[in-house]
Amino acid sequence: MRHEAVFRFRSDQAGAIFGAVSPEMEAEVNTRSSAECLMDGPDTLVLKVHAEDIAALRASLNMWLRLISVAREMQDLVINKEISP
Repeated sequence: MRHEAVFRFRSDQAGAIFGAVSPEMEAEVNTRSSAECLMDGPDTLVLKVHAEDIAALRASLNMWLRLISVAREMQDLVINKEISP
């Protein structure tokens, strides 16, 4: 059985987050799972993860959701630093 999870993230920083995680998509080599990250309009990032089994899906989701979270946190830091004196 093939498993799939799809997450949609709406943010005015979606393009920057996409740019941060895209290089990781190209480097990913996993025989049990695959991931796709794409933009759906200017403010929506879509993450699709496919896996052969639940354990592989969980592991892949942990990695990709963490990468997206870190990219978003870094964008927040950059924005706050630009605003702060």
